[in-house]
Amino acid sequence: MNPEAEKELKVLGVLRQVISGVVRELTPEPGMRHPLSDKMIEDIRQSFILIASREKEINEAAGTPSTRRPQFADDPKAAKVVQFHGLKKDEDK
Repeated sequence: MNPEAEKELKVLGVLRQVISGVVRELTPEPGMRHPLSDKMIEDIRQSFILIASREKEINEAAGTPSTRRPQFADDPKAAKVVQFHGLKKDEDK
């Protein structure tokens, strides 16, 4: 990857971190009204989409597609296998 592309990816990463930090700090407690207008919330969403799109373009042009995916606070970090013991089929009752 050329130095200019690396620099642009770094700038995009910083922009993503700053915007997400502002969103985290402004997110109100459950039940409280959000201080941002609906238009601003949509503008923030569009900014994240543009950043992700440009990062993807740069990585694909360099031949290194990104494997990064959005991570949400409530997403499980690893798959959890749940065993069901003692369940009977309807015909076994």
